[in-house]
Amino acid sequence: MLAYIDWHTSPVIFEIFGFPLRWYGLMFAGAFLVGYQVLSYMFRKEGRPIEQADELLLYAMVATVIGARMGHYFFYEYPLLLSNPVKFFIDMIVPPYSGLASHGAAIGLFTAFYIFSKKRNIPYLYVTDRIVPTVALGGAFIRFGNLMNSEIVGKPTDVSWAFRFFNDIEHPVLVPRHPAQLYESISCVILFLLLMWVWSLKKENTRQGLMTGVFLIILFTLRFLYEFVKENQVNFEDGMQFNMGQILSIPAVLFGVAILVYAFRKKDIQNA
Repeated sequence: MLAYIDWHTSPVIFEIFGFPLRWYGLMFAGAFLVGYQVLSYMFRKEGRPIEQADELLLYAMVATVIGARMGHYFFYEYPLLLSNPVKFFIDMIVPPYSGLASHGAAIGLFTAFYIFSKKRNIPYLYVTDRIVPTVALGGAFIRFGNLMNSEIVGKPTDVSWAFRFFNDIEHPVLVPRHPAQLYESISCVILFLLLMWVWSLKKENTRQGLMTGVFLIILFTLRFLYEFVKENQVNFEDGMQFNMGQILSIPAVLFGVAILVYAFRKKDIQNA
């Protein structure tokens, strides 16, 4: 019986006229397509115009790309900002967009949803409550894309389900590692199912902020814990007690706690 799994998967599915179709790109697109179906389903059940789901999807797509890209550079590439600001901003806006940060995406999304809620005169927490299940599902897609890319790998381990990532270009020493991407992907699927179950109980009468608070607390608590079995993303993290992913997860969890407290202290639940 093998003590590990050999992972030879190529990040490229196939090429069309020299243009590669990559697993990560497919998962990224799939996250929005499937997420839109979930959001549309929720809006239909609550009697909301589907056009609002279309608009919200557009906000989410733009906010995810911009937020994730800016987050990667400001959180993980800031030494370059200090040493060469011009190169920092050029690299950030010029393709290929190989660096994306989930915490930056989260900031971008919650900012975009605020703008949407003000424009449509819909309570902010109502909007975020309806979108966090799709974000959790999207996280599952993205982390599975990371697995197919053999990136964001875990630390060496001797557990029986360890992976040997043959296409990992960042860690040339081939040793069994935690499939950290798979841990996070599965966790996101479970979180999605939990949030949809919470919503199904009362639908439009769900206590505002409940789903958002639960999402933030669970997702970023798990992110904090999973970082202990993941390799650091950048060199400057090697000398830190907690890496950047963990540091950024702490305020996200606290924000989730604050929203959850607000949700339960609010006496009158106002429907959107």
